[in-house]
Amino acid sequence: MAIQAKRATIYFDPELHKALRLKSVETSRSITDLVNEAVREALSEDAEDIISFEKRKDEPLLSYDLMVKRLKENGSI
Repeated sequence: MAIQAKRATIYFDPELHKALRLKSVETSRSITDLVNEAVREALSEDAEDIISFEKRKDEPLLSYDLMVKRLKENGSI
């Protein structure tokens, strides 16, 4: 059973739209395919970030003040 695509209206900055059209022609892919791929990649990166955050959730928090002090002490700033 094929998945039925959903339609959405997206307003692009004119220069981004021009670049997207050119990439579409160069790659012989539709703008829809290019946008879907970009959104999938962005969501995939978000999922990876969430997993990383979950793995580190039990680590102790480090305040900004303490971090700046540490950077000063080790000569980074």
